[in-house]
Order: sequence, then structure tokens, then C-alpha cells
Amino acid sequence: MYITFFISLQIIFYEDKNFQGRSYECQGDCSDMHSHLSRCHSCKVESGCFMVYDRPNFMGNQFFMRRGEYSDMNMLGWNDCIRSCRSIPMHRGQFRMRIYESENFGGQMNELNDDCDSIMGRYSMSDCMSCNVMDGHWLMYEQPHFRGKVMYMRPGEYRSFRNMGSNNTKFMSMKRIPDMM
Repeated sequence: MYITFFISLQIIFYEDKNFQGRSYECQGDCSDMHSHLSRCHSCKVESGCFMVYDRPNFMGNQFFMRRGEYSDMNMLGWNDCIRSCRSIPMHRGQFRMRIYESENFGGQMNELNDDCDSIMGRYSMSDCMSCNVMDGHWLMYEQPHFRGKVMYMRPGEYRSFRNMGSNNTKFMSMKRIPDMM
């Protein structure tokens, strides 16, 4: 059983650096920001956490944003192409996820309840190509030690990362998204 709390979430996107130019305020998911802003060079997360994506419909490269000010998205390695965003509900309670070595829940399986900086180091697994998130919200990274491209995982079954609109087909480290309020 998992408990997810919905609190007031707010992120404000700005067309120019240092919170200048036209802005768009979002309090939840937005599948296509292009209709609101032509570009995004800075943003403020007033409350909550969000994933931003470089393609519409929550596809493509992802970046995790927690409460704070981001005055220059280029400094974070992002250009002006934020095209969608997804709010991450706060979770209080247990975290639990099963990771599998192969697609369709095949191969070696291990269950996680906390962060794992290297599946190779902890479980002697060379790949993680599918998972079942039972409790909590997680970030999965393509490289050990929480580096490389990231993907947000909410509760559900993920039989193949290949079919999720990401270039990543396997992940090497995982981190919980705790309640940060």
C-alpha cells in the first residue's frame, strides 16, 4: 500500500534567462508547452517537484526539478526546448520496486526499498531492462552513481524501457523521490 499526497504544486517557466520575458505558470501536468511559450530559458519551482521533458507528451530527455530557482537552463545542460512537464506527487510511506535483468520481467530479479547507486555492485546485475514499481516514486539513471540520463518512474509495471519514449533501454542506478516538503 502506498500513500500519495497531493499538495499545491507550482512551476513557472520564463522565455528568457533570469526570469525575464513571457511566463507560463503550471500547477500540474502540461503535455505541450509550445502553445504557451516559444522557448524556456529559466524557471522557478515554487512548490513540489516536476520532471521536464524536451519533447511533447512527456517524451524524450528528462530533467528532475525540485523547489528552487533555475535562472539559466543552459547551465544545466538544457537548451530552450522544454516541451512538457509532469508534476510528481509527494509520497510518504514505504518505497518498493522490483528490478529485472531482462525485458518482460525476465532474468535475475531483485527488490529495492532504498537508493541503489550501482546494480552491478550491489546485485551483480549487468542490466536492468524492466521493473515493477510497487510503492513510491523513483528516478532511474543510465549510469552507476546516479549519473547520465534519467527517467521518472511512478507506481506501475514497466515491461520494456525501449517502449517508453526514451533512448535508454537499461538503467544502472535508482533513487527514491522522498517527500521534500
